[in-house]
Amino acid sequence: MEVFCRNLPVSITETQVKTLFRPYLAKLAIYTYHCRKLKGKGCAILVILDVEKGEKFLVNHGQTKPGAEGFRQVRQKIHHQRRPINCSRSTNLPDPYLLQSLQEEERGRLSAARSFKSKPATVQLKASQRRFDAVGLLCGRWAYVGDDLVFSSQYEESQFRSGEMIFGSRSMTFILDPVNNRLPRHRIDISYSCIESTTTGNLTAPSVTLSLSEAPKMFEILNTPEAEDDPLAAAMRGLNIKTASTPKPQMTLLNSALSKGRYDRLSFGLKFQLQRLAQNGYLPPTSVVELLDLVANLAKLSTDATMVDSVRRLFNQIPYPGPDTEASELSFKSLSNYLRQNQGSISQERSYSSGLAETYDHLCFVHRATVTPAGTYLDGPDLEVKNRVLRKYSDFSNHFLQVSFLDEDGESVRFDRNASLHEIYHVRFKKVLEGVINIAGRGYEFLGFSHSSLRSQTCWFMAPFVLNEELLYAKLVIAKLGNFSHIRSPAKCAARIGQAFSQTFSSISLPPEAFSVLKDVERNGRVFSDGCGTCSLSVLQRIHYEYAQSRTTKPTLFQIRFAGAKGMISLDSRLQGDALCLRESMIKFEGTGVTDIEICGASSRPLSMYLNRQLIKILEDLGVPVDPFLELQANAVDQLRSITLSPINAASFLQRNGIGKSARVSWLIRKLYYLGLQFNQDDFLRNILEAAVLIQLRELKYRSRILVEKGVTLYGIMDETNYLEEGQIYCCFDGEEGISILQGRVVITRCPALHPGDVQLVDAVNIPSDSPLGALQNCVVFSSQGQRDLPSMLSGGDLDGDLYNIIFDENLYPKRISEPADYPIVDPIDIHRIVNRSDMTDFFVLFMENDQLGRIATMHQTLADLKKDGTFDPDCIMLAGLHSSAVDFSKTGIPADIKQIPRQPSNIRPDFQAPGPRLLIEEDIKLVEEDLDRSEARNEIDDILDNDQSQMRYYKSQKALGKLYRAIDEKEFCEQIKTQSLSSGNRRSIIDTVWKWVQEQTTLIQWKHLTDLAMDIKEAYEENLVETMLRYSTHPPHYLSEVEVCAGSILGKNGAQSHRQREFSVGMKEQYERDVAYTVACITQGEDGAGTNQALERSIACLAVGCTRVRVRKKVGELVSFAWVAAAVCLKEVERLRGS
Repeated sequence: MEVFCRNLPVSITETQVKTLFRPYLAKLAIYTYHCRKLKGKGCAILVILDVEKGEKFLVNHGQTKPGAEGFRQVRQKIHHQRRPINCSRSTNLPDPYLLQSLQEEERGRLSAARSFKSKPATVQLKASQRRFDAVGLLCGRWAYVGDDLVFSSQYEESQFRSGEMIFGSRSMTFILDPVNNRLPRHRIDISYSCIESTTTGNLTAPSVTLSLSEAPKMFEILNTPEAEDDPLAAAMRGLNIKTASTPKPQMTLLNSALSKGRYDRLSFGLKFQLQRLAQNGYLPPTSVVELLDLVANLAKLSTDATMVDSVRRLFNQIPYPGPDTEASELSFKSLSNYLRQNQGSISQERSYSSGLAETYDHLCFVHRATVTPAGTYLDGPDLEVKNRVLRKYSDFSNHFLQVSFLDEDGESVRFDRNASLHEIYHVRFKKVLEGVINIAGRGYEFLGFSHSSLRSQTCWFMAPFVLNEELLYAKLVIAKLGNFSHIRSPAKCAARIGQAFSQTFSSISLPPEAFSVLKDVERNGRVFSDGCGTCSLSVLQRIHYEYAQSRTTKPTLFQIRFAGAKGMISLDSRLQGDALCLRESMIKFEGTGVTDIEICGASSRPLSMYLNRQLIKILEDLGVPVDPFLELQANAVDQLRSITLSPINAASFLQRNGIGKSARVSWLIRKLYYLGLQFNQDDFLRNILEAAVLIQLRELKYRSRILVEKGVTLYGIMDETNYLEEGQIYCCFDGEEGISILQGRVVITRCPALHPGDVQLVDAVNIPSDSPLGALQNCVVFSSQGQRDLPSMLSGGDLDGDLYNIIFDENLYPKRISEPADYPIVDPIDIHRIVNRSDMTDFFVLFMENDQLGRIATMHQTLADLKKDGTFDPDCIMLAGLHSSAVDFSKTGIPADIKQIPRQPSNIRPDFQAPGPRLLIEEDIKLVEEDLDRSEARNEIDDILDNDQSQMRYYKSQKALGKLYRAIDEKEFCEQIKTQSLSSGNRRSIIDTVWKWVQEQTTLIQWKHLTDLAMDIKEAYEENLVETMLRYSTHPPHYLSEVEVCAGSILGKNGAQSHRQREFSVGMKEQYERDVAYTVACITQGEDGAGTNQALERSIACLAVGCTRVRVRKKVGELVSFAWVAAAVCLKEVERLRGS
């Protein structure tokens, strides 16, 4: 039932209303209810699940009769600040979805209560025990005086007279009251997950010292009317607090030493690592200054690369200062020993290494910086795919800096309706973008960003350098890229400049006369050829020769950058000689003077087609029943379940997903099986497989990413022959039995799809045998005829590199089709003058602050489930339009108007949007459900710490997505695959058995003289592995697990991976595969890298050290994967020996 509460203070907060009613409801055993304060009004609404108990509440505290007389007859009025609260039964019925969510909450509460009774009693803290008075705040770092650990204060808050510490379930807050009442109060939020250690004082000097892995969130509480009642619920804005780990006077001393005098002669790469040691808080600046003499002397005795890596390894060797670290571990003597040992081991490793950057010519090393609200942190250098600028100035790559603007936890700064982030974006971030980042005597300033890097809040900075007696700086480098003076929109200008920062895998030179411009095919204001051109066979062969990835697959379509043009080119067999024909729509600017084709992507193979939540919802609303979706998902789950049943299934799964390709894990599992050994008897190999399987299961459950066997994803281009009629496509791709050509009715769409018209039915047709289209493969060709081009109907697509999804599974065909959306073309903002650097940095900040793409998509998903008409509901249609505006924001400079976002229940969501349990990797993989935000775990302290945000409630969705979500029991699946894994025998490592078998087969082989070499190979492999574990962690300085790196996927915290984790997983997998391929080459090809002489002997030595020389590394523990990398190589070499 719904209870309407009147006569509350207008400024009272929702948290205070909950606190007010909680004891009265508890007396009646009412624990499942919902409370909502109406904004700007002295009213609130209570929704009580149990109607009978709700009636009792009204009998005791509410008005059951109308009028003033009825109010006077209330048995026991509830008062707030001596003001009687009028409670009466509402004339409205409760929201049915809210009631569903309360029913789910009640079931969970009762289940938890039953579970609690069976568990040992635990101590429950009262609210009063969670709040403690405080009289001061100091920020600093741990230091050592002799052997004694001391707290070295870098900052003391002197403007505050008192404060309060409040401890919640998952975080704590520190409130600071000012000495002067006219000054604002301050608040500091600290998540327990970032507390490394806690040290307490004694009774005579009570204190709490927290060692944090990241800076806390700091707020200034505004003096608003609401703050007079409850300051914690007031609007807040982030503070710009300098990081305490790099106190300015000491950093100034270090910077001066690195940029002047005798240390200025050190290489930039080496000085970068030295500054990083201090700036990232690993060592005090004074300790780094003490090391400079030693570093300078060691640098004279080795190569620069060796010395850089020697210092870089310190990051994974030195412990965090604190109660658990002895002073001797951070002494000058210990640090000196680390450096000398590193130099010696790396010198040996370098003797057989030509370097990864030299092996992969499309990669180069790039230094990085991360700017957060509290500090600037340095990282790298790491291998990155080159772009036009890095390729042009390849000898000066360390003069370019990749800079990301993120929150302290490594994610984007999140939208917070209770806080103003103006200080963070327009003061902290803008100041960095407008200023200079000083690193080791170099000043880096803003250069530009690509379209993809803009969305990840990353841009490029550069430091000036001299080339051919010319001083190059940011403004001049941009001027040499092309003529942008005619572009008067900051967003559009930045996008055009950003073409030069798109990652490209290869560059192929063409003679200028090969290039020509074609007119676009236009009709009714539509550009049918938007973004696509053609090339001759001769040009295609040039690309195949230069572009290594295409030498075997011979693709016929490429996504390119060429001078000031971008888009797709496809083979036109009618063209003679060297011919590259680009459409006018592809050319974005002039004046580059460059005639190189740069490759961004290719149609080397067809991509799999996966459903997602947005597409499933649209198909459901278009008449597709839920059963086909459930069947497809059930088949996918059954396949995942079968993977752990046999080694052959496991090996096929790993091979199909490219997991452990360079390490030959798939071949290794098959080989172990033929030797009579079960891979799942080894913890490490089993964990790799289980992690990969569970990550895919979570993609099914939390993203509905379901494979469609009768579906394909392809690049789109236009029919250059004018053969296809309106509503027709030509679709060809590599199938299992050769080229497949679709014919008949098919579904076509493009991601992201939010409007019901983003899904269309079209006719797939074949072409005449002599058609030039017959030379193409792995593409979908659209008609150039008709009133409107088909790509624009599909989520506003074009042909400059967009991918299209084609479904030919009749079970997924819609029963009806909606008219496609037709959004008006929005002109970019015009500032009526030449765009300058400040305009582009302003836009970069504006985009970070107003990028609402994810928020709109999530809200659309919620409303589509809540509303009867689903995606056809006017609110969903409105959100689809706003989503289109948000997509175009990066080009137009006009953000989506959030004022148009439809109002929705702020705290009701379908169950499929609920967070899942956390996957934790220790000795094995397990689900940790304690991380879920269960209502029964909350208390009034948590209500305060949540800034008056309403508790999220989830109802059981009866639509397709809800049924798909509940069809997967993650816990049951996890337990089942563990049972399958352990049923084949006792848990034991089989690497020792492999080692014994190898010894038996190679009794006469002499290998022990190669032990030192094997140790060096192992050390190099593990150093690269540890670096990857840190580099790709989305929550620095926490390391990824070895299993995550080897499995090629980062585990999502609660449910599926975040967008950032998916991006990082791709880069991490590529990096690890390169590192393993390099390690395997070191084992098989020897010191000179030229042959396989003694490959067997080296592999035996590596397997021996992998099995017997186990090392426990600080911060990451024991690493075990090298033994299996060596085992795969060794077993292969033994196989060759026996074969010969």
